[in-house]
Amino acid sequence: MNDLAVLVADKNTEAALAALLARPRALGIRPITAKIFVHPRRDPGCVNEAHLFLRPFVQEYRHALVVFDHEGSGREELPAPELAAAIRERLEESGWREHGQAIVIAPELEVWVWSPSPRVAQCIGWGDREPGLRDWLADAGHWPMNQAKPRRPKEALEAALREIRRPRSSALYSELAAGVSLRGHDEPGEVVVGVTEQAQTIGVQRSQVRRPYGGPRHGGPDDGL
Repeated sequence: MNDLAVLVADKNTEAALAALLARPRALGIRPITAKIFVHPRRDPGCVNEAHLFLRPFVQEYRHALVVFDHEGSGREELPAPELAAAIRERLEESGWREHGQAIVIAPELEVWVWSPSPRVAQCIGWGDREPGLRDWLADAGHWPMNQAKPRRPKEALEAALREIRRPRSSALYSELAAGVSLRGHDEPGEVVVGVTEQAQTIGVQRSQVRRPYGGPRHGGPDDGL
């Protein structure tokens, strides 16, 4: 049995999570086996159909994880934690029991890009341009100096990429997730911390058997890794 089935809203999130999960040492976890699926209806699909999409995989994976942006989900009126809790409840009812989790990124994935790591400018291709990336974003009104993060992180990233004439692509998200330090973040939280906690849970619970939903409970170890 594989460890983790992940459902995401788009290719950029898929690329970022694949790169993160390929760094078990940086995350402080053991290596895990994971499969990432992209929902064809993006964020709203993850909100409304994650439990249906992932139900067929209950017997193939030990754990399930849903990751999508709060902005664009169609349920922005709900605080992100409440929306995540509602999706976890649906996953539990659909057969995942306590082994399903949801990460609702507020406001969107790009909030993770803007970390204190000096490699961010290098990864996006800003290099040694003057002014530096942080100063340029402040001057352009995207990231005031008194704020820990840009208020509109995706727009800030798109503006910086336009300035250097680089397209926004899944490869960029993969490069950032693969190379930027995971220390010193005040809010990669929903992504890095959430993925880490889920992966650590897999390690803790690998000695438990998750019975088929509605079926009899069995004791003893599972097939492990």
